[in-house]
Amino acid sequence: MFPTNNGNANHSFNNISGSSTPTPSTGFTIGDGSWELRVFITDLLMERVLRVKSDLHIGGVMLRLVEELDDVAMDWSDHALWWPEKNSWLTHTRSTLDQCGVTASAELEFTPMHKILRVQLPDLREMDFKVDFSMKTFNTVVDLCKQMGIRHPEELSFCKPITADDLKYNYAERQLKKQQQAKVPNGQLPPDTNTFVANKSISSNKSHNVSNGSLERSTHSAGTPSGTWRHPNSSMNSSLDQSFTKTVNVANADSLDASDKLNASLSNSLLSPEGARAKLPRPKSLLEKARMNVGWLDSSLSIMEQGVKEGHTLMLRFKFYAFYDLNPKYDAARINLIYNQARYQILNEEIDCTEEEMLMFAALQYQIKLQAKQPQTKQQMSADDDIERALNDLQVSLEGGNHITPNIPTSSDILHVPELKGFIKFMKPRRFTLRSFKEQYFVCRDLRLSYYRNNEEVDPVEVIDLPSCVATPDVHISTGRFGIRLEVPSAQHGVTEYLLRFSDTTMTHFQAEVRGIQAFLSLQQPRAPAVMSPEQHLADINVEEFVSPRFSRKIRGKGGWCAGAPSEPLGSTRILEAHGNFKDLGLMEAKLQFIRCWQALPDFGVTLFLVKHMGHKKEELLGVAFNRIMKMDLATSDHLKTIRYNTIKAWNVNWGTKHMMIQTESESLTFSCLTAECKVVHEFIGGYIFLSMRTKDANQTLDDELFHKLTGGWA
Repeated sequence: MFPTNNGNANHSFNNISGSSTPTPSTGFTIGDGSWELRVFITDLLMERVLRVKSDLHIGGVMLRLVEELDDVAMDWSDHALWWPEKNSWLTHTRSTLDQCGVTASAELEFTPMHKILRVQLPDLREMDFKVDFSMKTFNTVVDLCKQMGIRHPEELSFCKPITADDLKYNYAERQLKKQQQAKVPNGQLPPDTNTFVANKSISSNKSHNVSNGSLERSTHSAGTPSGTWRHPNSSMNSSLDQSFTKTVNVANADSLDASDKLNASLSNSLLSPEGARAKLPRPKSLLEKARMNVGWLDSSLSIMEQGVKEGHTLMLRFKFYAFYDLNPKYDAARINLIYNQARYQILNEEIDCTEEEMLMFAALQYQIKLQAKQPQTKQQMSADDDIERALNDLQVSLEGGNHITPNIPTSSDILHVPELKGFIKFMKPRRFTLRSFKEQYFVCRDLRLSYYRNNEEVDPVEVIDLPSCVATPDVHISTGRFGIRLEVPSAQHGVTEYLLRFSDTTMTHFQAEVRGIQAFLSLQQPRAPAVMSPEQHLADINVEEFVSPRFSRKIRGKGGWCAGAPSEPLGSTRILEAHGNFKDLGLMEAKLQFIRCWQALPDFGVTLFLVKHMGHKKEELLGVAFNRIMKMDLATSDHLKTIRYNTIKAWNVNWGTKHMMIQTESESLTFSCLTAECKVVHEFIGGYIFLSMRTKDANQTLDDELFHKLTGGWA
């Protein structure tokens, strides 16, 4: 039985149940297995009906369609077939309709693959780009970064916008509720791995309806012209607006000059979009921090397969916190975007820091703001500079550690085995018991930490193997607390916690690491502020602009207004005191210093998920970092178990039960994720393993096939 023809069809058939009759336009014979295929041309807002057979390949369908549109002067090379009902592209042109499952009931769309996408960058500016909606999300991000002149695009990905209301519920709860509400086919969500905000933050276009010979089709406005810059701050200076628009208006032009202009505009963020910052969700608990990671798109699917339509907004963010080869000579835009993402993480309290650290970050922001208004001398890096930088990188990799400030002198005797020893206050905290610190004699050598009752004993009380430990700083300068929390895993006792307390910041040996730690702590000590007039203070310093709301209230609560300067708040004075450490830094140096201090925070780079392990009723946090996975307590964030990537043998997803399995050398973990799809966790693990395989020799070639192999999972 053939589908009935409507008034818009180009073919008419009479008495189709009798003898075989050739059609006037295609030459097909009724009864020979052919059928009608409806295709909607989105550019022309019109429908065509083709008579096809099941063995016709996709490329042949598009060729037939273009031949029928020979009276329309258009370039159809960027068009492809989209199947809305199945939410998929028919890009395999050699596959037949039968192989793709296309039948007479299908309604396809003939639409451009490149469409306008509004992208919110890490500095919160929004730009419109023309991107490929048919490619996998990972490849779309790679092409977009190439357009912007940003190296190492594998560190970034797209994320759907979320609001503060989205942090109140788990992903699994919302999905169950939506499935119960979606009782009719038109109300069902598209089959993608992240439908959390598909029907809320992103509006969807209506499908076309053909009835009584009339065609109705709603279109979505693409917003501002392609490549123009639109800032969310409504009070933006008009001259800056015009300059930015002029700079990036050619963002999608096919020329190197346009890419260079766009890259230059991304190197500095001159405006402070307070309106956009107010819309960012601010998590208030560990659970809400875990819920923030629900919006990541699946890198193995196209953005259109994940509910994104033309003109919609996606956030471009650094997803993997393993920044490779940050070079001021080539990465001015990349460094600026990393700085802004770090800045808003701190301001929105997505990452914890102490009051002294917050003031240090505020002072760095203030210095960056001052330097952005000054003309910067462009330093020419010669071949000698590149060689010196490569030697410094080699020295750091051999000695270990992460320098906070450049040019820190280190010992030249590489044959010397460093050793730390001395008396340290020590405690093993245990529940339901009152324990206090007691002094023990510690010796740290060859990645082993041994402690004795006194410095004359030969046999240690206990030896701790440091490579398997998780060390967390426990430092609070204002109260004089300088400590380290060690979490030591063992097969018999799980995780044992050790607290070490030092009398001050003085340490010896381990020159590179110790000097780096001392430099980080010294940056939190107040210095003499730069000499400025009170008018400059009032004009430039707005405490709420540089610190998070919690610390803003806390700082203002410590004494209110300065007695000597009633018009100047105390918070401004403390920021100026901290600014004395950075008043000599240039713009790029200040941004890099901000990034280094951000990386030195204990919680840096830990992406949280709420999971439930198979066979357990208690929910736990799962933290994914660049080199390890951590089972964490939901109430206290204490580490219960640490799994390093070099011990993982396999990881995959059971799509039927929505469970993820991580197999190590000693055990296997099986869990379901409550705050995101298990595929998101899988992709983080595979992505970090992929990033760890990057080398200097191969950094110019991006192996996207290997990335999809490590992150795609098994269906």
